[in-house]
Amino acid sequence: VQLQASGGGLVQAGGSLRLSCAGSGRTFSSELMGWFRQAPGKEREFVAAIGKIDMIAYTYYATSVKGRFAIARDGAKNTVYLQMNSLEPEDTAVYYCAYSQDYSSSYDSVRPYEYWGQGTLVTVSS
Repeated sequence: VQLQASGGGLVQAGGSLRLSCAGSGRTFSSELMGWFRQAPGKEREFVAAIGKIDMIAYTYYATSVKGRFAIARDGAKNTVYLQMNSLEPEDTAVYYCAYSQDYSSSYDSVRPYEYWGQGTLVTVSS
């Protein structure tokens, strides 16, 4: 499995960006996909995840981004997106997409994810 993250860039506070994570080597269907971010000097933290249980898709968000970010999956394109609105300087970080072959209730931990993308930098200016 290979993950390619893209879509990062420089944006002013209040602006929007959409990150993409294209997967290859496996068809993403019922597994767990997540977005994490890491700011300079800080640990990698959970942002959002999407998984499927019994054909029903579930989405999860960190409290800090709930209501501003949205995660979605396009199965036909084997791609997961992170739409980020109302960006704040505190959102500045390298964003990583991650893939787990099995759904996990620990979706907000790095532990379940076996594969990671290379990261894409998001910089939000004030």
